[in-house]
Amino acid sequence: MRSTKAGAAMDGDDNSNEGVKGLVAAGPFALIVAQGFGRRAPAEIERALRHMGLRPAGVAGDGQGGLLATGPDAPTFHLTLGATELVAGPAGAAALDFADPDAPATSQLAAGLPPDWREAGRCWAFVAPGGATPSAGGGQATRMRELFKTLVLLIDLFDASHIFWSPARLWSDAPQFRAAVAEMLTSGMPPVLHLVAFRRHETAGGAHVGTRGLAAFAGQELTAAIPAGWTVADMVRRLARLALDIMVNGPILETQRARGLQQGEWVDLSPRLDADRGHAVVDVAFDRGG
Repeated sequence: MRSTKAGAAMDGDDNSNEGVKGLVAAGPFALIVAQGFGRRAPAEIERALRHMGLRPAGVAGDGQGGLLATGPDAPTFHLTLGATELVAGPAGAAALDFADPDAPATSQLAAGLPPDWREAGRCWAFVAPGGATPSAGGGQATRMRELFKTLVLLIDLFDASHIFWSPARLWSDAPQFRAAVAEMLTSGMPPVLHLVAFRRHETAGGAHVGTRGLAAFAGQELTAAIPAGWTVADMVRRLARLALDIMVNGPILETQRARGLQQGEWVDLSPRLDADRGHAVVDVAFDRGG
């Protein structure tokens, strides 16, 4: 197994993708909960965005399929930083509903949202224009790194408390996300726990833990049965290591057997196409070596 590392664990009660296809299939987006900046006058917001080097241009608000609010009090900007382009504005109802922290399908990483997070102007959405999701490979890691650098600038500008990453349907603490991206820029290791959700779900074969959001980086997700005596935290520790390896080195393209996290432990990896999800899934089996 290619050497990787992972941090603390994250849990979930299912691996539901209900409601994902209509929003996420078009492309990744982020939500930022602002402390107050998002409620300022549009002209003041535009000046601040320009000062940060984001080259804002006002555009007609088409709502981006409900991801952005529309109306005279809901400005929409096209932002550009290097090769990164985003359409930004107050979050629309579809985005807010999709990110509902009380929904069973939504994951949270140390992120208790303020009770008024949905109020007008409090939550802003940043959407890849034209619904273009970068494909795996071919500079994907570089594109995503530049996107996250842009999101860090926006976290600072908006004095954000929380950030939501749509491919994983995951809320994170914004300062923690910012620190994780800063570490990525130094070490080259993506902040996997802020970008991929790890969800426990039941199947006919028993309890499993699977990833959600890894496909945005490599076109595939992971799923594994929970061995007897293992906790969800045990699973997340190992699956996060595998996910990070895939994010850095590319997808698993063929069946293989690799050394596991602990001495004597082995991991069997079997990629397959999941037609329902529209991307590949890697079935992971852990062999504890007796």
